Amino acid sequence: MTVQPVPADAVPTSDFTSPDDVARAFAEHGYIADRRLATTTFVMSRLAKPLLLEGPAGVGKTELAKTLAAATGRRLLRLQCYEGQDETKALYEWDYGKQLLYTQILRDKAAELLEDTSTLADAVDRIAGADSAFFNERFLAPRPLLEAVRSEEPVVLLVDEVDRADEALEAVLLEMLAEYQVSVPEIGTFVAKAPPYVVLTSNNTRDLSAALKRRCLHLFLEYPDADRELEILRSKQTGLDDAAAQRLVEIVRGLRGLDLRKAPSISETIDWARTLAVLGVSELDAGVLGDTVSVVAKYERDVQRSREALPRLVDPNATVPESLGHGHDHAHGHPHSHGAHTHGGHSHDHDHDHEDDGRRARAAKDRPGRHDENYYGQQAPTESGTPAPPRQVRAGQGARSFAPNRGGGTRRRPV
Repeated sequence: MTVQPVPADAVPTSDFTSPDDVARAFAEHGYIADRRLATTTFVMSRLAKPLLLEGPAGVGKTELAKTLAAATGRRLLRLQCYEGQDETKALYEWDYGKQLLYTQILRDKAAELLEDTSTLADAVDRIAGADSAFFNERFLAPRPLLEAVRSEEPVVLLVDEVDRADEALEAVLLEMLAEYQVSVPEIGTFVAKAPPYVVLTSNNTRDLSAALKRRCLHLFLEYPDADRELEILRSKQTGLDDAAAQRLVEIVRGLRGLDLRKAPSISETIDWARTLAVLGVSELDAGVLGDTVSVVAKYERDVQRSREALPRLVDPNATVPESLGHGHDHAHGHPHSHGAHTHGGHSHDHDHDHEDDGRRARAAKDRPGRHDENYYGQQAPTESGTPAPPRQVRAGQGARSFAPNRGGGTRRRPV
């Protein structure tokens, strides 16, 4: 079989000449790309294949698509995915209001439209011929996927947080990702004149289908090393001096090593640096960092753990204050469980103390004589001290207790 050469005009034209050109163009727009990221972006632009970026939140996945649009001068179209999203929000939908308006016009013109027809079949055919007036591009409301295909100029399409969408929407994406086309049953298939740059992002909240991954170039973005993160911080011009910025990067990396529900992201590190710069901080200490740590720690437990760790992250030889070590939170109004602590050389396990308190409370409840005689249904002793006779139950009481009620059932005592 003879393989035909690919026509020259079918080869996508890239906006970049090399991976170094990608890194340079991105740096001009404040995005510091490492060699691996720059190479993958260059290959994506040259092969015109979608790029799937996976990784934790806040490592620059969405920002890459924005920077790609800025660096190439393309318009950015964004599809923000969410649970329960259907294809009408991603592909297209019909403008029903405009269609109803045209239906009214057709009804008013029906007599003129059918005046030269002689049979019912001719009238039906004439009405059927007007159907095309209701299903054409005039009534089509494009959504990001169709808009990216129909655009006269090349665009950057960002499918953000695709892992939050249902699997049904993933299936809708497959045609677009494979062939850069969208099929509209009532009209036909739209094929992109200029293939868009497509960037998909995922925070790994669920596994994506193999069919979707097969259609994309794949890159997993992790937190950068210390030198690159410092370079990113410098490029954002946060206002924090260089020595403090370098120290802040080390502290943030230390916080990421803790058992936090959500590790600080790069964007949150930038926000922290700007916060400290606004406060006029030039030297980092545990006090000011503890007061502002909520900029990077988004959950109460993470805030407490971060505050406890900050003194030793700022100064490994520092002594952690007892108040920070316990991490009390008096806002909840419930007993605190401290676990085992050592005070003055003696180890006290607070959980065992609480358990012993509970045992003593239960034992007190079982103490004989804690209730008087009447509690158990006995009459009080007479004045002479002799026990009172047992209480008599009359026969009528039992009959009344189990007599039928007015509804026909047996009356029961409330439980």
